[in-house]
Amino acid sequence: MAGTGGRTWRDLLAGRARKRKITFGSEAEVREAVLRLLDHHQNLNDLLLEVEGSVKPAGDAPSDSFIASVLQEQASRLGVPPAVLAAKTATTNIERICQASVSHSQGPLLSSDQRRKLLCLLQTIKDLLANNLFCRSHFCQELWRMKDPPVLEAVWHLHRGNILGLGELLESSAVPAVVEWLCSSLRGLCECAEDVELTGDVELARHLLSDLAIVFLQNGFQQNWDLGRRLESKQIPSICHAVLQRMLTWVLDAVGKEKQEDVSTLQAMKFWLNMFRVSVYQSAVHPDSLQQFFRHTLTEVLTYNPLLKVPDAIRMQKEWSFTRTCWLLTTLYRRLFVVLSVKEAICQLQQVLETHEVNWHHVLSCVSTLLVCHAEAEQLFKDLLSQLLLKAFENYDMENLITAFLIARQAALEGPAVFMPYSEWFKTSFGNAGGHHGSSKKALVFLFEFLSELVPFEAAPYLKVHIMFPPVVPAKHRSILLEYITLAKTRLADLKVAIEDMGLYEDLSSTDESVQPQGQALRDVEKALQIFENTRKIPTSVIEASIFRRPYYTSWFLPALLRPRVLPQSPDTHMAFIEALKRADKIPSNLYSTYTQACHALKEKTQDESKSEADHSKEPIEQLEAELAELRTLVVDQAKHKDVPAQIAVISDRLRSVLGHSSDEKEAATSNSPIQIDISAPRLEPSHQPAVDLLLTSFCQNLIAASHLNPPDRQGPCLSLLVKMMCGHRNLLPALLGRLCQLIYHQGPSLNDAHILGLAAFVIHLSESRALIPAVEASFGISQPAPEQALSILEYWNCLLVCRTQESFVFCMRFCTAAVSYLMCKFSSSSCEELSALLPPGLVKKLQYLVPRLCLEARGILCQEAQTDPVWSCLSSPSLSYRRASLSLWKQTRFQELLKEKAFQLSFREWLLWELEVFPEKDVLSASERHDFHYWAIYQWYLPAPSASGGCDGDLEQACGTIINTILHSLQRLDLGSCGQSKMWVNPDMLCRLQELVLELGCRQRFLAGCRDSQRHFLFEILQERLKDRKPGSALGEELWRQQELLLHRRLLVGLPASSLIMTRQKGRKTVLDCEDFFHFVNTELKQACSRGYALSYDITAHFFRGLLNASLDCEEPAVVVSNVLTACQSQCPILLFSAVLWWPRLEPVICSQWKRLFGAPLAEELERLREQQSSATSFVSSGAVFSPSGPPWISAAFLHCTLHQQSPSKRRKEALERLGTGTEQLLLSLLFFSLMDLISAKIAPKEGVDFQTALEWSLEILQCLEDRGVSWPLLFHPGGRDLGKYHILHSAASERHSRLLPLAFYCLTPGFCHELLTREESFLYTALDLYIQLLRLFMEGKDLPQPDQGDPLEVLSRARQFLFGAIPRCHAQSFRSIQPLLAACEELDAELAATLVHFSRPSAAMELDEELVLF
Repeated sequence: MAGTGGRTWRDLLAGRARKRKITFGSEAEVREAVLRLLDHHQNLNDLLLEVEGSVKPAGDAPSDSFIASVLQEQASRLGVPPAVLAAKTATTNIERICQASVSHSQGPLLSSDQRRKLLCLLQTIKDLLANNLFCRSHFCQELWRMKDPPVLEAVWHLHRGNILGLGELLESSAVPAVVEWLCSSLRGLCECAEDVELTGDVELARHLLSDLAIVFLQNGFQQNWDLGRRLESKQIPSICHAVLQRMLTWVLDAVGKEKQEDVSTLQAMKFWLNMFRVSVYQSAVHPDSLQQFFRHTLTEVLTYNPLLKVPDAIRMQKEWSFTRTCWLLTTLYRRLFVVLSVKEAICQLQQVLETHEVNWHHVLSCVSTLLVCHAEAEQLFKDLLSQLLLKAFENYDMENLITAFLIARQAALEGPAVFMPYSEWFKTSFGNAGGHHGSSKKALVFLFEFLSELVPFEAAPYLKVHIMFPPVVPAKHRSILLEYITLAKTRLADLKVAIEDMGLYEDLSSTDESVQPQGQALRDVEKALQIFENTRKIPTSVIEASIFRRPYYTSWFLPALLRPRVLPQSPDTHMAFIEALKRADKIPSNLYSTYTQACHALKEKTQDESKSEADHSKEPIEQLEAELAELRTLVVDQAKHKDVPAQIAVISDRLRSVLGHSSDEKEAATSNSPIQIDISAPRLEPSHQPAVDLLLTSFCQNLIAASHLNPPDRQGPCLSLLVKMMCGHRNLLPALLGRLCQLIYHQGPSLNDAHILGLAAFVIHLSESRALIPAVEASFGISQPAPEQALSILEYWNCLLVCRTQESFVFCMRFCTAAVSYLMCKFSSSSCEELSALLPPGLVKKLQYLVPRLCLEARGILCQEAQTDPVWSCLSSPSLSYRRASLSLWKQTRFQELLKEKAFQLSFREWLLWELEVFPEKDVLSASERHDFHYWAIYQWYLPAPSASGGCDGDLEQACGTIINTILHSLQRLDLGSCGQSKMWVNPDMLCRLQELVLELGCRQRFLAGCRDSQRHFLFEILQERLKDRKPGSALGEELWRQQELLLHRRLLVGLPASSLIMTRQKGRKTVLDCEDFFHFVNTELKQACSRGYALSYDITAHFFRGLLNASLDCEEPAVVVSNVLTACQSQCPILLFSAVLWWPRLEPVICSQWKRLFGAPLAEELERLREQQSSATSFVSSGAVFSPSGPPWISAAFLHCTLHQQSPSKRRKEALERLGTGTEQLLLSLLFFSLMDLISAKIAPKEGVDFQTALEWSLEILQCLEDRGVSWPLLFHPGGRDLGKYHILHSAASERHSRLLPLAFYCLTPGFCHELLTREESFLYTALDLYIQLLRLFMEGKDLPQPDQGDPLEVLSRARQFLFGAIPRCHAQSFRSIQPLLAACEELDAELAATLVHFSRPSAAMELDEELVLF
């Protein structure tokens, strides 16, 4: 009891004791006097607030306690039990304490003064309880009799102090009143949550809410085993249920009115949602009870206020995606799904859908939340959709069908990174005859009835999907489908969306209703430009649209293409495409004129418009940047990782806004359309680049920040989800991959460590999401040819990581080390098989190439046991070099185990290809270091290694074959990439290694000269296999490739030891030379690449003769074997001798010098004969000496032909022909053949130095000489005739192309054909007609004909036809007998000429002609 000034009664008594002398005789007298005094002036209410020593411990007698004595005294006076009086007095005190000041109403929390007084009272009550002087039941009744209900905090203190449990209090209350009191108090607690935070009582408020939540769950969701023990009444569970239900309704009402509620109200509800945190309950609530409560809550949310019908859901569904749903609802779902697994949640969702009327907004928002926040939900929803479709068609249940469609569409709204596009789901479900709808006509009718009922409510994108990818129906039921399509098109017309206005490359997976024809046309233009840039041809789809879809083409596509813009100084792809369409008459002239004028008018205001564009795009970029910054705060805090999926969904939504015209577009990541990337100069959309840079910067910053706190394996899925989200934006991928190309391929060596670590990790996560990334069509400008096939994202990195210079070597090693190390640490618990699926093989192969090359210590090191995470610590420490980090990775046992996987083994061929790309002058290794590395790699690593691991099995031939094929492949790529201007450069280091291996192999073959294995020449087998293995393509492309390949073969052969062209063989006891393989290769392949038609180039000719002389050293009689080989050449490979004749002035000193060095003896007989023939021809031409041919006449003719062209003016050639003696007819025919070859060469290869007019005049002179001597020559043009043996040698030396062009040469000679020829030569008409037919076929095929600048082939054809029409009437009657086999072909190709031949072949048609035959 307090006196004046707040002093206690003990203080007052003590003061009076000092002023007044005590007159009492004993302590008992004093006590009695005090009791009399208090009995007259006591206030029991104030007395209970005195807690200091007011009640004795329970062990003492009550009479020894002052308050107990007073309480008992007053109770006996009033005639009530002391416990009842104490309860009533305590209630009065609580009521006084809880009374608010007159200035404001009391809230759910006490003030600090009220809280202090209450705690004093509670301490006294506890003491009374300990002495059985307090009645709980009466106290409950008294509390509910108070004028105003108690403050919530006061009740909580009673509960928390074990004075009066909340359950007991609720048991004694009236249900409606207590429910109302609790709900209003809880709402008040939530509404003052922000003020509580300001006053510092936030922990108290949270504890209060937590304890109440525990009580509600303990009493409202008891398990069966607990019911009997804890409750005898059903009142408390009903109260708890009612309170939880009303509070949930309070939140859900706000969800429906989110835009109308103020921020403070929403924040209050957010505070209430704290009760759904699992950490609130810990071990206080049984897990089964917690799960029961969460399941109950989910059911209540899904079935709350089910007013929306299916048509409303179809119409409004797009607004219910994860990012557009009220955050209160998504937060509630996410907290529910902490206790409920994804599978349990989906099962509960399915059960609710089957048994309740549902709120479609809440149901579909639940679907979105599950998909966005839980990756495993995708497959579970696919299974659910399959079940729903199965049930729907089994029972013809429309409800299951509409549920499936709504869920599929809702899932597709979240993008392809989360779920397949709607178009893909619809095709998968109904796009094949085996679908559920195909089981019967009834099922088919059921489906189309359902689709037809949807039509009035459908959005345009869904109708387009149904029209463009209709369900597969049998032909006999086609009318059902057509009826639906008609209905759908009518709906599209009502929506003012014409199916005819669909774009050329429209993505039907999009559900964006806002995409109008204008927007789609812009995308079509962009796609068409990409195709045109890569093919330089107008896309077929554009040509077709200009014909078959004229309205769309003229109304939408052309206006989008011809939008006015400032034209660049040099024509770009856009301009080139427009010009190509104009040349093809696909752009009206007036429209083109208007476009050019508008472009000129726009030029002056470009700067203002560009500035306006920049300002317009600023806001979405800033929003994206802000959301990415928010993500960083979640990534670094492991406790907040559960909020990352939701934040990434928000980032995805912001990204759609930044991407401009593709906003809200759900593009299919599995689209068949590949991504076009120009590696040499990647182009980025200006509007996309800022977004890409922000995303890459955010990723790198998040990685570095997270790595400072935890290694990658403890960083959670945050970064993986971020990259997966990026991959879901299909229209972002070209800019993203193009930017990576800029950073890695072009700027790689200049990147710092943080950039390299970030990009390396980004590449790993991109590879992890490879299923979402289409193939990549990478072009390399003119530096390299484009790959034959589109690349996967795993192969794309090989194009970017090139090792050619010192800087690029270092960068590639750092990058690959970082990437592989990150993956091995990130997925440290994964098996080798799982790592193999995630790791791009190119990165591992690069490390196998780089680490031994740059680190001598790695050569021969297999592995060692690795410490915990050594590589990541190496990479994170700037003081350690990249070599240390790479070696640390290389030595790890786990990395070495990866290298044993087939996909990661670097083959000898791949190693060679990369080594051939190195620029020796810019190599990180010196020449000697590179030499040592090559020896180690070839002789110690790949040569002995088994072929299963990319080696050669110790086989020298296999090693040589691999090197040869790889060198040729590399040269072919370089040449094709340089547009035919190849320098034919062969890597000198690798050529040296090949020469060494070939020499070693030659030694082995000479050792085994008598064995069967030595009977084959491996070198020519390899070269011919390359020519056979070529994949078929266009005829022109195939021909160009073959010509280029043969030139490379010749270049490679010249680089090898000359003796490698020829094999040695034992014949009896003698060693002989075997050139058959080389002869065969020359005859079948090499001669096809010679431009002169009958002679090889000087380099290969000289190489053969050098090799011949060198190889003869192994023989007992070198001169004899050389002569034998040259004699064999006359019949087996005459082109070699013709080549020797052509180049003899250069070749003779080389041969003579070498022979002298090797043998010091007279030349071999056949070599000497060649010298003599050359000398004879020279004397004949220069001094007029008699020409005496020796040996085959065609060799003498070749010498004479070459000598005349090299030494004699054209005027003296005719004199030389006249001086030739008798018996030289075969020589003259051979001369004519060589002149014809020159004539053809002048047409098809004018750069070879042969003049066409000179060759023609020379040919006519020889022809005239033959006519003068009466020599029959037409069969020279017809190698398949009766006298085949005469001219076989000559024709066998000519290339196939020159042989095919003999008809062209024949009809160039018509001015020299005399009149008597027609009647003298019976075979002339046959030959002329046969050659005309061949000429016609050449013209129709377009092959082998000379270029237009070398004369119009049509002119030659016309001349030939005119000649034949003039010659036929003059031919001898006997001539027509032999042409019968040719008439059918002639009828097919030239019916008029065939009719003329038939007419004149009849005897009755013979007539005398008065006029002379005019051939021209």
